[in-house]
Amino acid sequence: MTVLKTYARLWVDDLDTSLPLLRTLVGAEPDLRFGFGAIELAAIGDFLVIAGPATQRATYAHASATVIVDSLDTIVEELDATGGEVTTPEATSPTGRYLYARHAGGAEIEYVEWVPELVDRIITRVPPR
Repeated sequence: MTVLKTYARLWVDDLDTSLPLLRTLVGAEPDLRFGFGAIELAAIGDFLVIAGPATQRATYAHASATVIVDSLDTIVEELDATGGEVTTPEATSPTGRYLYARHAGGAEIEYVEWVPELVDRIITRVPPR
């Protein structure tokens, strides 16, 4: 299993208000921007900006980071082998498969296995066809 990218989570009320400063700090446009229920997300640099009503954001606030991996199945095996546990079962989003897990030491992480197009575009920087 390989970690492809790790995002620090930023919790905001409004995505459009929050992105201009991040564009300046990172020197780039968001790699991703999409809605997920009442939440809007944007990945810019090493930040995952999560916007929406506080009550909706709270649903996801237990995880301290979002970690992109090459194999979600291997993460589950590693969690089992090291005393961790899946706390939110695998589901899908516009970016791929994900789950939430608690490590044996107490850290809670969202793990995501991106669809191949995102790995190509964001990690390996293959230009779109």
